[in-house]
Amino acid sequence: MTIRRAGAPDVPALAEMRHEWTVEWSDGETVDDPDYRARFAAWFAAEPGRLWWVAQDGPATVGMLNMVVFTRMPRPGRPVSRWGYIANVFVRPKYRDAGAGRELLDAAIAYARDEDFARLVLSPSERSVPFYRRAGFGPADNLLRWEG
Repeated sequence: MTIRRAGAPDVPALAEMRHEWTVEWSDGETVDDPDYRARFAAWFAAEPGRLWWVAQDGPATVGMLNMVVFTRMPRPGRPVSRWGYIANVFVRPKYRDAGAGRELLDAAIAYARDEDFARLVLSPSERSVPFYRRAGFGPADNLLRWEG
């Protein structure tokens, strides 16, 4: 398994995994959306503050993770700091429970440490909570949420 930063050449594989994620979470229901891949590519290009990692088994892309990076507003007497929001973690079923997800998460955490991020946050599915807890994530009791 190889973990690496992803970029524009990976867009087709990322779009395909996002499609697989959607089908899996909708209990196998497929959606006919002929413009999806073009919309995904345009969205990817418009998200320069989002970092991507992929897991590869040989030439096959088998997992993905992205992180949105936020730069905090400067404060007098303090250096500018950043934080990250981890999103859209997906590993193809055949590769689950074999370390790919943890390696993707470890790569994002290492980046955040190297860049001296103030924090990393995420919004886990109920099923993924144990996975993130094992990696050291805990409740974010100091956040509020608005749902419009």
